[in-house]
Amino acid sequence: MELDYGFDFEDRFPSMIARLGAEGFIGELCNGFRLLMDVNKGLITFESLKKNSLRLGLEVRDDELACMLMEGDLDGDGALSQMEFCILMFRLSPCLMDKQKLWM
Repeated sequence: MELDYGFDFEDRFPSMIARLGAEGFIGELCNGFRLLMDVNKGLITFESLKKNSLRLGLEVRDDELACMLMEGDLDGDGALSQMEFCILMFRLSPCLMDKQKLWM
């Protein structure tokens, strides 16, 4: 299922890496994870993603939220760990995948 949020996507990760360096970029990914996670479980759950998306001003349908979680859920527990979140972010950045040798 392709998600359509009504706006064009611009991959800003490569410019973030250029500005922050690899370690700084990973730190920012971790900050993003913490912003969306359930603080009691240490995971991004359906409920935490829904609640925190609304907090950020995004109105996302339940089926879209479920699809987002399924896309990154590698261990099948229905939630995203920090590692799964970071892997998903890398996979969703076509520019990062093309230029990974430049910063690794």
